[in-house]
Amino acid sequence: MSEHETPQKPPSKPVTLERVVEVLEKGDIHAEHGIMRYSSNYTFLISVAHEGLILPSVYKPQRGERPLWDFPEGTLCYREVAAFLTSRELGWQLVPPTVLREGPRGLGSVQFFIEHDPELNYFSFDPIMIPQLRVMAAFDYLVNNADRKGGHCLVDSQGHLWGIDHGITFHNQHKLRTVIWDFAGQPVPDNLLADVDRLCGKLDDLNYPYRRALHDLLSEAEIRAFQSRVRHLLRTKRYPQPGSGPNYPWPPV
Repeated sequence: MSEHETPQKPPSKPVTLERVVEVLEKGDIHAEHGIMRYSSNYTFLISVAHEGLILPSVYKPQRGERPLWDFPEGTLCYREVAAFLTSRELGWQLVPPTVLREGPRGLGSVQFFIEHDPELNYFSFDPIMIPQLRVMAAFDYLVNNADRKGGHCLVDSQGHLWGIDHGITFHNQHKLRTVIWDFAGQPVPDNLLADVDRLCGKLDDLNYPYRRALHDLLSEAEIRAFQSRVRHLLRTKRYPQPGSGPNYPWPPV
């Protein structure tokens, strides 16, 4: 390099899903901006910084989880991560990048914060969102989501639908409670079934990385029940109907 040349900075890494996960896993918690309102568990808005990239994130410490009678204590943060890994493995990009790590208040889930209009939720969606809602409805059945409120459906500035708050998922007993019953009894689109079929094979492979990751997050009974739901959807090829028990979360938003 000559004395007149200006040193060039190395190109920054592109902000991909994998890059976001890397920042959430390895980054320093740059700041804690306070507790988030309207959450049933202690939830904090934080910033995570790594190699020049700072990401707004949602931190849910394990010790801030409210005990539930039907879910094992201290497991909600694990289920948040299992939901993200499942969304990523399906290729559906429904759950924001989420990792399990130590934070200022101990072990917890850290999820990339989706910038969105808080006034916009499932109950005010335009019909243009229907194709994305079909994906979410299938996902919620697979992960046995017991709390799909309308306010847990976020739309970013690009019109992409995201689902948040997956702490009460993957129970080994039927727990599906959702506001999205629009497609009950209808056929599941073939492209979604193809994704589910691929997931089925990965779940059967005990050495596959995704399957090994679930082993560290869920009980064996919960994994077996998950596999059963996957096979049931492939067999029926239809969205589930509401059952005899509680089918809607409360409050709905």
